[in-house]
Amino acid sequence: MLIKLSIVMAAFYFIYDKLTNNGALKFSDFWNYILKNGVFSTKTIILLTFLSGFNWFFEILKWKVLGSSVEKITLKQAAEQTLGSLTASLFTPNRIGEYGAKALYFPFGKRKQVMIANLTGNVLQMMATTVFGVIGLYFFINSYQLKMFFLKPEGYPFFGFLVIVLLGFLFFFRKKLTLKKFKISKKQLGFCALLSVIRYFIFSFQFFVLLQLFGVNLNYFEAMTIILSMYLLASVIPSIFVFDVLIKGSVAVFLFLLAGVNEVIVLSVVTIMWVFNFMLPSLLGCYFVLTFQPKRNTVSA
Repeated sequence: MLIKLSIVMAAFYFIYDKLTNNGALKFSDFWNYILKNGVFSTKTIILLTFLSGFNWFFEILKWKVLGSSVEKITLKQAAEQTLGSLTASLFTPNRIGEYGAKALYFPFGKRKQVMIANLTGNVLQMMATTVFGVIGLYFFINSYQLKMFFLKPEGYPFFGFLVIVLLGFLFFFRKKLTLKKFKISKKQLGFCALLSVIRYFIFSFQFFVLLQLFGVNLNYFEAMTIILSMYLLASVIPSIFVFDVLIKGSVAVFLFLLAGVNEVIVLSVVTIMWVFNFMLPSLLGCYFVLTFQPKRNTVSA
């Protein structure tokens, strides 16, 4: 119980600290800006909540498929494990705590497979971010005539090396999926990949909706090239998850300034995204942390 309370208190502290003084945009300034510009209405809040709910529903559904490859779990159990592990990993580097938190919901002898299942889900989500991010970055660079090292002739060997490393990693990852006691069919893997893509476009669209609410004069294609590029660049920067809003905020400000978007608007959008997609779900996850009952240390066949 002491560990549970410590996790919940730490999560509350980091959320409070983030919303009151995040180093980039103080919550008081952010809130005053929103009230001044009349951004929110009842319909707006419902829409944002609806999109965030679907975002996490598909993540929960994905974990149900992956977790069930180790031990059969229900959708309710998948929700508890997903949101509870979110809270527990909120202040760990790159959400590394999520692996250990989810493993605690399963018997001791199956925890290695659980970690591999969780890795599978994260890799699939990262692949969606990478594939669509590279496409967005390509159009973004062409639109704003930016000179990137790997697009120059002298950068081709470096870019080729990265491609080889990525292909080697995917080959290694494919082998890992055939480990004894952890097997997932191609159909299930494809379904989880589809869920990752759906999630990706839900929160990307949510970012676009917020830009429109703030009166940003960018069409869907222009905005999405920047949004996709932002998620790609922010994803490769190591950080503690609770500071994710700072990483995305700094990257977003840099990219959107090239399109002439005010930095206060960009930081406000990033902060709202963090509140709806991470703060509120992690608060819900606090309940699951407090009601968590660990599995007995028995090895199941």
